Amino acid sequence: MDEGRYTEVMLVVAQTFEVIAAGILIVGLVAAFVLAARMYLRTRDGRGTYQMLRQFFGGVLLLGLEVLVAGDLIRTVAVAPTLDNVLVLGIIVLIRTFLSFSLEIEIEGVPPWRRALVSGASVMSQAARKAGQS
Repeated sequence: MDEGRYTEVMLVVAQTFEVIAAGILIVGLVAAFVLAARMYLRTRDGRGTYQMLRQFFGGVLLLGLEVLVAGDLIRTVAVAPTLDNVLVLGIIVLIRTFLSFSLEIEIEGVPPWRRALVSGASVMSQAARKAGQS
């Protein structure tokens, strides 16, 4: 495969990751509201429902951020590994890492270093289990 074709393929792969991340966010938002509605209709507990909604959608955001970082890595490493692009990627990863830590603190109520690391998918499944138990 020549270099031009390789670059095109890697750009498509990176864009696919971005589309997947957008899909995760859209489907996750809808799923969060469906679960919240089901939980509220069963429990009539507005506060608990709101907490579950925040926890589930926070997990969706974490998962979306993880997929976006993967797309950025592919774009930077496989398409244009210049020093400028690597520096920009580093800044993007730092910003997204800060956002992930902030979201985890918001969801769990404690800093990540005070508990086991939680991925976006496990946060979502925990929220879904809570919604199903109510």
